[in-house]
Amino acid sequence: MTTPPEGSAESGTGDEKVWTVKAILESSAGFLKKKGSDSPRLEAEILLAKVLGCERIQLYVKFAQPLTDDERAAMRDLVKRRANAEPVAYLVGYREFFSKRFAVNRHVLIPRPATETLVMEALDAAKPLDAPRVLDLCTGSGCVAVSVAAGHRGAEVLATDLSDDALAVAKENVQTHGLEDRVTLAGGDLFAAVPSGHEPFDLILSNPPYVRDDEWDGLDADVREHEPKLALLSGADGLDHVRRIVAEAPAHLAEGGSLMLEVSADQTGAVAGLMKDAGFGGVRVVKDSDGLPRVVCGVRG
Repeated sequence: MTTPPEGSAESGTGDEKVWTVKAILESSAGFLKKKGSDSPRLEAEILLAKVLGCERIQLYVKFAQPLTDDERAAMRDLVKRRANAEPVAYLVGYREFFSKRFAVNRHVLIPRPATETLVMEALDAAKPLDAPRVLDLCTGSGCVAVSVAAGHRGAEVLATDLSDDALAVAKENVQTHGLEDRVTLAGGDLFAAVPSGHEPFDLILSNPPYVRDDEWDGLDADVREHEPKLALLSGADGLDHVRRIVAEAPAHLAEGGSLMLEVSADQTGAVAGLMKDAGFGGVRVVKDSDGLPRVVCGVRG
């Protein structure tokens, strides 16, 4: 089957078929389920809301509304692309994260719920400070930097990335959320992007690349074929970037400042060991919303 079916349409007069919102949702969800989607109805709703230019919740008051031929064609195209493993977030151009909408495209990783744990830990650590200086390395879409700045009105955030294309996406998100005055973007390789003479940071955050080279072929197709490899791979054990960050962070942290890194669940023990070896105190591992060890935190003595 090369194109998704449109399902059981509701009948109009005679043999004419009226393809309503309800019918299109049902047929698209059924098609996506057959193609292996874990959330076929949700994905169908998000895609149709994109086609109709409305919020997803509004679809429920539009169930009986017929689609035009152009709308049906647009929906068929999106559903077909999703069935071929193209991520929904890239198809619609955004992803919800920490109660905010962030623009995304193929130049940045799609924000995941697990990364919200990193933001929550950062905001907890920043709470006692009037004007915390925060560094977000490998910012990608800017979701962490923007969320921290929005969550602490005194925070000054420097967000860096090696990719100019990623920084363009981050810039759009910073502007969308009105934080140009407190989130600064800089291009460069990890700490090389920090301007010379910058004051020490109170918090250094990062969701760096941490996929092992030998894991690449086993990644889900939507990740392997569409998300940026530059933001995912990090050497034989997945910790090349982490080692550099842990080694260089103390020189950029204020006394008592914290380093917080998001890594995979099976890497947290090794990362905690790296932090302890580098002289960080109070090293701890924080679980994400799924109960998996996810964020490793340490304090510079």
